[in-house]
Amino acid sequence: MKLLAGLLHDLKSTKEGDATLLDHTMILYGSNLGDANAHSTNNLPLLFAGGGFKHGQHLRFDQGQDYPMSNLFVTMMQRMGIEETKFASSTRTMRGLETA
Repeated sequence: MKLLAGLLHDLKSTKEGDATLLDHTMILYGSNLGDANAHSTNNLPLLFAGGGFKHGQHLRFDQGQDYPMSNLFVTMMQRMGIEETKFASSTRTMRGLETA
C-alpha cells in the first residue's frame, strides 16, 4: 500500500497540461477474491483512482444483488473515448461514479 500511495502521489504531483498525470490516468487496484477463506469472487475490494473522476468516497453495493464489476469497465472505456455500452456481464455504467 505504501508503494501504491507513492505512485498516486507522484502522478498527482506531475503536471500535464492543465491537469495532473493522475487526472489522465486510471488506476484500478484490488483483489480477485471478496472472501479469500471461501474463495468467493463476489463483493471484490477495489480501489479506483484518477481518470478525472470525483473520488474521495466509498461506494458499497447490495451484497444480495450481484452488481457486476464490468459496469466499472464500461465507465472506464467510455471515459477513454471508447463508445461501448456493454462489456461481458455489464448491465450499465457504474452508478455513483461521476466525472470531476
